[in-house]
Amino acid sequence: MTETKKITKKKKKKAMTPILKLICLVMIGFSAYLLYMVAQEVYTTIQLKKQLAEVQTKLQDVQDENSYLTTEKAKLSDPDYVESYARGNYMLSKDGEQIFYLPEDSDK
Repeated sequence: MTETKKITKKKKKKAMTPILKLICLVMIGFSAYLLYMVAQEVYTTIQLKKQLAEVQTKLQDVQDENSYLTTEKAKLSDPDYVESYARGNYMLSKDGEQIFYLPEDSDK
């Protein structure tokens, strides 16, 4: 009887070995798939962080431009500023006023 038990135990071990191998392969495959998915998520996160930094830089530039334009709008509502701006940038003169162009000093 003891020999029969040993033989049945060996047969059970041999029968379990292919099943265990299959289970191990499935678990390894599943683990590899999960690692792949995690790596993909990490890569996506890194790309999104880069994109966020670029967008924040653009946002800061737009906010700076908006601030500048808001101050210019406020200045342009002042008639004295508009007059001095037009005279300085467009070489406009008052009635009876003459404008002389002086050469720039090239020694500097």
